[in-house]
Amino acid sequence: MDTPETLQEAIEFFADEDRAHQYMVEMRWPDRNVTCPICNRPDPRWLAKQRRFECRTKHPRRQFSVKVGTIFEDSPIPLKSWLFAVWQITNCKNGISSYELARALGVTQKTGWFMNHRIRLAMQGDDGGTLGMDGAEIEVDETYIGGKARNMHPRKKRAIGAGRGGAFAGKVAVMGLLERKTDKRASRIRTRVVPNVRKHHLVGEVEKHVQDGATVYTDALMSYRNLGLYYEHKVIDHAEKYVDGQVHTNGCENYWSLLKRAIKGTYVSVEPFHLFRYLDEQAFRFNERTLTDAERFVSTLQHVAGRRVTFTELTGKTAVG
Repeated sequence: MDTPETLQEAIEFFADEDRAHQYMVEMRWPDRNVTCPICNRPDPRWLAKQRRFECRTKHPRRQFSVKVGTIFEDSPIPLKSWLFAVWQITNCKNGISSYELARALGVTQKTGWFMNHRIRLAMQGDDGGTLGMDGAEIEVDETYIGGKARNMHPRKKRAIGAGRGGAFAGKVAVMGLLERKTDKRASRIRTRVVPNVRKHHLVGEVEKHVQDGATVYTDALMSYRNLGLYYEHKVIDHAEKYVDGQVHTNGCENYWSLLKRAIKGTYVSVEPFHLFRYLDEQAFRFNERTLTDAERFVSTLQHVAGRRVTFTELTGKTAVG
């Protein structure tokens, strides 16, 4: 089935629940060979009234819907509403808050929040391969995410130690590795929440994600001083200047601006233990920015299967299995 190209077309296209179901079937099983998620047997029966399939082999949970085994599993929300939510979060430049999504779908804010996090799981990158292949240059930088101490309640200031830890007290350190654009592709980024900006954390992430011998640009933070042992390390000292020819970290700085605009302008308050999910969301939109709205939508739907997060996991009531 053809994919709608605009939001208006998507709303009209997926308004029919049967069409939304058929679209998701073809997206999950491109060869239209539907298989049972329990025993992997093909050719199940189609139960039209229930919009469910039934495996021809008798076993527990032989009936299944297209949602089973995906981020949509066990959700009473209609599939057409889910597809609208996927379209919005993948294509709104600064994301869509749970309150805004809840108003658009007629659900509670709690439901909208849960839906957003499930979709972010599908937007999570695979991080396949290493950066710096084919001579690509890498920028490495770090930033801090969190509220300003002067806006906090005095009790919270005391709890996080604001005043003793300086401007970064109570904030979360985030590291970014940006591969500059090449003739083959646009620039792309990977982000990680790190415990702090000490050497063993930052250098460890660089070694994990960057090809040995690649050209790496950083600022003058002392934690990066030994990168020259494995990489062609070039440093820009921001106390003196921000650009020296090709030596700069402005690509990362641009990305931090986009990330903080989304967090501060759309989500306002992000808990530290959920921050990595918001990083996945923003990195997806940045890395796929050359695609059309329809292509980003399809790219996300292609990753909904095999991924699932429950509400108890999100709220920390049980460990992630």
